[in-house]
Amino acid sequence: MESVLDRHDVAVVGAGLAGSCLAGALARAGTRVALIDAQAERGEARRDFRAEKFGADQMALFEGLGFGPALAACTTATEEVAVVRYGRLAYREAAREWGAPYPVLVGAVRDALPKGLLIPGRVAELELGPDRQVVTLGDGRRIEARLVVLATGLGQALLAKAGIAKRPLRPRHSLAVGFDMAASRSCFPFPAMTYFSERFGGRDAYLTLFPIGDVMRANLFCYRDPGEPWVAALRRDPEAALRAMMPRLSRHCPDLSVAGPVEVRPIDLARAEGVGRDGLVLIGDAFQTACPIPGTGIGKLLTDADRLARVHVPAWLATPGMSRGKIAAFYDDPVKQACDARSLRASLYARGLAVETGALWRARRLRNRLARTALRLVKDGPRAAASLAPGLLLPIGS
Repeated sequence: MESVLDRHDVAVVGAGLAGSCLAGALARAGTRVALIDAQAERGEARRDFRAEKFGADQMALFEGLGFGPALAACTTATEEVAVVRYGRLAYREAAREWGAPYPVLVGAVRDALPKGLLIPGRVAELELGPDRQVVTLGDGRRIEARLVVLATGLGQALLAKAGIAKRPLRPRHSLAVGFDMAASRSCFPFPAMTYFSERFGGRDAYLTLFPIGDVMRANLFCYRDPGEPWVAALRRDPEAALRAMMPRLSRHCPDLSVAGPVEVRPIDLARAEGVGRDGLVLIGDAFQTACPIPGTGIGKLLTDADRLARVHVPAWLATPGMSRGKIAAFYDDPVKQACDARSLRASLYARGLAVETGALWRARRLRNRLARTALRLVKDGPRAAASLAPGLLLPIGS
């Protein structure tokens, strides 16, 4: 028999980073929130190879939403990153970063939520209208709210129920690979490292090494299709693949042996279309996906949550109704629009620098390299000039 739970102001569907941060921020501000997730057991999240590292700008957004202490407690922080270009150490950058597996990040945010906020359940139906919304769960429970927020990530089943489709922007845009290095963190001569492609045309973007506890974690990003033989070879022998892809890497990491499984995630760029619906708003990857290579993904989803929690939801709840015209203010928000556009532009630009062969892209690569050289000369003086001059004869890369 169907039952109606207590009525809410907002029902958030999806308890990943975006949904959990939004629900927690709204609840702390006094909004009556239901956070619904099919896999939800409090403090637990299924294994999912996604964002594993974020920087100071993203931490500031976490703090603004009320989750800074929770994320600081579950992550490993670093203060410096060694940046290697064309196989040579370019500089050491003072950069605060935090690393942890994605399920740990989600679990920490869920543990910091007010009690009773998280409701386990699979959404079977959505009934949308200009005033009230009804979310029906698989067991027949019905949750009523003035607003429904879909924070369902890459899932498209509920988008389809709402009559919303995802438009592909660039299928198989890139590939993210994650694995643990076999050597302990203390064996590496740097706290963290970003190792850029040694050459143009290899379709590899960069390798980043960063600590999670006592383990040195590796994320490799490239522009390949998951069905390529190269990907199978990487899974079979990741050390050999790394040595072939980046021959000079062993100068900086003498031990390239890998421990544990190699996780591979293809990245599709897509954006939701026809989002104008009464009582419904999409955030994070549910609205627009992001490529991890330029590092804009976490910032984009947290910007969505921040704008909704601080600006739009309080304004919407202060007046009657929840029509699509009202909700359009979120999609028209200049801060959100700029963040989404910057994420997509950075993703397309990074791929172009790595794989495009036209004269314009070759000129851009040369310009970027000369600009980096000039900055290094200004910073380090004549000694840098002597060490950098031979590097200018190397093939132009990203």
